[in-house]
Amino acid sequence: SLLCRAEDTQTSAANVVTDATFEELVLKSPVPVLVDFWAPWCGPCRMIAPLIDEISNEYGDKLRALKLNTDESPSVATEYGIRSIPTVMIFKDGAKLDTVIGAVPKSTLVN
Repeated sequence: SLLCRAEDTQTSAANVVTDATFEELVLKSPVPVLVDFWAPWCGPCRMIAPLIDEISNEYGDKLRALKLNTDESPSVATEYGIRSIPTVMIFKDGAKLDTVIGAVPKSTLVN
């Protein structure tokens, strides 16, 4: 007999952050944090998702990369004025350092 099993194909190196965990995982992080604000229906968000994972893998312990689904966690997105997605923000020592809006090349995100 043939057994088929559905598996989640959304493998991701970057972890998930939510409204409930944002303060702990981002603002209180001992290392800089890259936060990818995205939504499942957003085509450009899906385009940059692999880049976020690559950055997460390349920087290892020096940088934490997290993804925040703006549909599931609208409070943080509203608090930081997210009007367009994808938006990537860099946080360090509890403060927002930089923002990149739109699907951009990896070189733009790394700089």
